[in-house]
Amino acid sequence: MKNVQVYDKPMCCSTGVCGPDVDPVLPKFAADLDWIKEQGHQVERFNLAQQPQAFIENKVIHQLLSTAGTDCLPVVLVDGEVASQAAYPTREDFAGWIEGAAPNPLLPVAKSGDDCCGSSGCC
Repeated sequence: MKNVQVYDKPMCCSTGVCGPDVDPVLPKFAADLDWIKEQGHQVERFNLAQQPQAFIENKVIHQLLSTAGTDCLPVVLVDGEVASQAAYPTREDFAGWIEGAAPNPLLPVAKSGDDCCGSSGCC
């Protein structure tokens, strides 16, 4: 069981998916957090505008904010360690952190020595 904590920039609501100008990354990120919960992991999400005390009480987050300011946000901690900062990670990133393995690539990757079409010689 992993513990995932997300420390968001100040937003109007807990997920940022409200108002007229919703960042398209935020609904997908919220779905990814739900997916993590469905896998049995604990997820906590903190919004600087609504829960500033959580940012002060966590020493890692407090230190990041002291040195980098809010530009480091969002910060994702996995079991208390910084896994990501300044951008929202993908589901593939989470899968790698949670499962302890590199995420599977979405597309096949050519091996060293293959031409542009791989070993099929289609070019």
